[in-house]
Amino acid sequence: MTTESLFGDTIEYPTVKPVGPARHRILITVKAAPNPSVSHGETVCVAGVLLGDVGPRGWIRLYPINFRHLPAATEAFTKYDIVSVDCQPAGEARLESWKPNMATLQVEGHLPPWKRRQQLLESIIDDSMCSIRKLASADAKARSLALVRPKEILGFRLEPHPGWSSGEQAKIDAYVNQLELDVFEEAQDKTPLEAPRFKGFYKWRCADPTCTTHEQSIMDWEFVALQRHLWSRSDAEAHAAIRKRFFEEICAAENDVAFYVGNQAKRPQTFSILGV
Repeated sequence: MTTESLFGDTIEYPTVKPVGPARHRILITVKAAPNPSVSHGETVCVAGVLLGDVGPRGWIRLYPINFRHLPAATEAFTKYDIVSVDCQPAGEARLESWKPNMATLQVEGHLPPWKRRQQLLESIIDDSMCSIRKLASADAKARSLALVRPKEILGFRLEPHPGWSSGEQAKIDAYVNQLELDVFEEAQDKTPLEAPRFKGFYKWRCADPTCTTHEQSIMDWEFVALQRHLWSRSDAEAHAAIRKRFFEEICAAENDVAFYVGNQAKRPQTFSILGV
C-alpha cells in the first residue's frame, strides 16, 4: 500500500517481507523501555520514520538493541536524531522489523522541536486506531507501527508493576551469569535489569465513529526513566509526579497530542503506546 506524503515522497506500507540487507536513513521517534532477553540481557525496541530524499517513506522497527552494551560511537543517539544504519530483515512476521548492525550506525543530525518535527510527521498521522488494530488482528503482516492523533484523551492510570515473571527473571539471571563467567566481558555492566515500580495506561478515543475507547499500556523509555529518577520518593509522591508529567503536562489541552503505537510480535492485535 502506498500514499503520497506532503513532501512528495511515496509513503510505503510494505505487503511482503523485504529480502536482503539494506542501509536505511531514519528519523528516530521511539525508544521503548528495556525488556529482559536471554541473549542480550535486556533489549530495547527503537522505531522511527524511514526518510527518502525529501520526506517520510514509512515506518521501521530496529530490534534488538542493548543500549548498555553499544559501541561508544553509537550509544549517544537519541529520539529525533536522523541516523543511517545497515540492517537485515528480522526473522518475524512484522514487515517493518529489521535487525540493525549498530557498529555501522551514523548520526547525521538532530531535528529540533517542534515545528520542523510536526511538518515532517503530519502527513503520516492516522486518526483511526480501530482500523489499524482491526487490520493487524486479521493479518500478522499488517502495519504494526503508527502515529495516531486521539480525538479525546479520557484518562491516565498507574498500577503497581508485579515484577518480572519467572521466565523473564530467568533470562536476566542467565545473561548475568554468562557475563560473570566470560573473562573477556570485564568492561560490561553486569547490573541486572530492574522492573519499574509502576505500569501506566492511557484511556482514549480515536476518531473512528464506532470507537468504544482504547486503553493501552505505556512502553516509553522516558516513562521508566522518570520512575528511576523518583526511586527514593514514596509511592504517593512518585505517583503524583508521573501523573503530572505524563498526563497534566504532556496531554494538556493546548497540546496537539499524538501517540506512537506498536504491536507485539506474538499478539499482533495488542498495541501499546511507545511514545507521545
